Amino acid sequence: MTDMNEKRLEERTTRAEKEARAIEEELEKLSKGDLSYVGNPELDKLLTENEKLKHRLAILENAIKVETESSAAIKKEAKKRTLPMLVTDTKSVESNFCILEELKNLFEVAITNAYPDLENPPIALTLSGNNPKFGDYQCNSAMAIAQLLKANNVKTNPREVANNILNKTPTSPIVQRIEVAGAGFLNIHLNKEFVEHVLSSILKSGIQPPAVKKEKVIVDFSSPNIAKEMHVGHLRSTIIGDSICRVLEFLNNDVVRLNHLGDWGTQFGMLIAHLQDKYPDFKTKSPPISDLQAFYKESKKRFDEDEEFKKRAYSCVVQLQSHQPDYIAAWKLICEVSRQEFQKIYDRLDIKIIDRGESFYQDRMDAVVQFLKGKGFLEEDEGRLIMWGSEKREGIPLTVVKSDGGYTYDTSDMAAIKHRVDEEKANRFIYVTDVGQYTHFMTIDACARRAGILKDDQRVEHVGFGVVLGEDKKKFKTRSGDTIKLIELLDEGLKRSLDKLVEKGRDKVLSSEELKRAQEAVAYGCIKYADLSHNRINDYIFSFDKMLDDKGNTAVYLLYALTRIRSIARNAQISLDSLLAEVDRIGLKLTHESEWKLGKTLLRFPEVILKVSGDLYLHSLCEYLYEISSAFTEFYDKCFCIEKDKEGKIVKIIYERLMLCEITARVMEKSLEILGIKTVSKM
Repeated sequence: MTDMNEKRLEERTTRAEKEARAIEEELEKLSKGDLSYVGNPELDKLLTENEKLKHRLAILENAIKVETESSAAIKKEAKKRTLPMLVTDTKSVESNFCILEELKNLFEVAITNAYPDLENPPIALTLSGNNPKFGDYQCNSAMAIAQLLKANNVKTNPREVANNILNKTPTSPIVQRIEVAGAGFLNIHLNKEFVEHVLSSILKSGIQPPAVKKEKVIVDFSSPNIAKEMHVGHLRSTIIGDSICRVLEFLNNDVVRLNHLGDWGTQFGMLIAHLQDKYPDFKTKSPPISDLQAFYKESKKRFDEDEEFKKRAYSCVVQLQSHQPDYIAAWKLICEVSRQEFQKIYDRLDIKIIDRGESFYQDRMDAVVQFLKGKGFLEEDEGRLIMWGSEKREGIPLTVVKSDGGYTYDTSDMAAIKHRVDEEKANRFIYVTDVGQYTHFMTIDACARRAGILKDDQRVEHVGFGVVLGEDKKKFKTRSGDTIKLIELLDEGLKRSLDKLVEKGRDKVLSSEELKRAQEAVAYGCIKYADLSHNRINDYIFSFDKMLDDKGNTAVYLLYALTRIRSIARNAQISLDSLLAEVDRIGLKLTHESEWKLGKTLLRFPEVILKVSGDLYLHSLCEYLYEISSAFTEFYDKCFCIEKDKEGKIVKIIYERLMLCEITARVMEKSLEILGIKTVSKM
């Protein structure tokens, strides 16, 4: 509530109290009068007036009560809706400062002051685009607020609303000026001194994460099946999941990277039976079954064609589930061979992950079934036990127990979420799988909430992704129609990246070790970036030719751009210590238009990271990287960092521009690191 409204309320209450006291005094005088005579017209008049005054008194007393309660409620609501603290001094701002968040705070204060009676008014802020006359950011709240006011019968228009907001906007050291434009846009021009200060802070203290509330997050990704080799279908989950972990870890969250391996089930019966036949001495001599795909196909063929073998396979499943030592040993051997093969890929892609297969949840599945039964959530349906996400029985239920008494993926996922809540004590659960599994995980979320496993402050998020397509726009497979093995895809990437480097003559200027590092950075970087730079919901075409193009939004272009930026300081023969000394001596100044454009772009790093950590779409960070690179190219084309004479001798060094080069390199390196892409100093 504003000071003006509070003052008016107090005045009305005081007037009502005075009027009530006057009526009480009049009634007191009347009660002491001489009433011994009857039928006196004057007395009748007074008695009638008395009734009227009593009625008025009751109305006024009720009005006082309503006004008092209203005042208390408004004050209570005002206390609950605490307005954000705003930055008042540029010097207090550090390198992790998020301009967009501060602007949101600024306009929250302005809009609340301008329209105190509006509940949850929209705070809409965007970048203004490339035209400098429209400012750097734009507040577009006026249009939505005008509609809300009209719905409440308040006559206004967006431009009037925008002017009202502008008049209530506090001064801020980050803003040079704000202008109302067009139908009601508020164009925000940043303060150049403020931008220079934050850029200087990045030079002095490095790239720091924006401040957020720390959470414990479990990211469930990759998840291949034991005894099956990783193929291109696992590529997206592995790459996207790793980058999500890196974003959240950068923000200082406690992140658990889980590999929910398919390491349990009826298929292990045929695998164990085949292992016993083919390598009978497997307990004493490690069998050469590194080609698990071939081993799996052999056992599956026997299972489909040989009835005796099928019976033995089912018997092996029973023995395994009964925890018979020999069968457990065979199962562990198959799992370990698989893990070793998976790890080769994880090592090459620099993926850190904890294996926790379905076998981990076997005992916990018994417990979760008993828990759900005890709470009365399981219903019988044609011999199976199912659970609905709501009492309305909408959507698709979970099958918690099959008609034969066995468990399903639904059971293990319910056991997993209960373990992650109760024992891991996490509050954010991210599942990285193909888009087709969205309904499944939303049903897990609904059932877990209905059962009281998940609370309001805990959330399940499904990070879905599309299919990898070949250049024929069909599902990516080999010419023979087989699924492409991921290890073969990585080998092909290494071969093609080396060819690309040799084509550019890099083998003649780089040492063998430098060439190897560049080859791996390009090969794995281009595969990762091609995936992450697309909106993950969409399918994307896998093309090495496009990935390895050194023009456009590709990893190769960005890695080349970064090495060029790093080479500028080397060519100037200026060390980082010398550069930092110049920061203290002369400070960083943005004088040229292209310097100003690049500086503002670099300052957006915290807001991009916060966006990605919220919506988990990595392509936003890729687009930002390309934007930085483009802004730097424009800056470098127009602004000399070093001036040389005709003999090539350095005659002048513009330190402020070298500072901008250093900040650009740091932001790009941190962004690429978050995407899981290794950088090299020479390429």
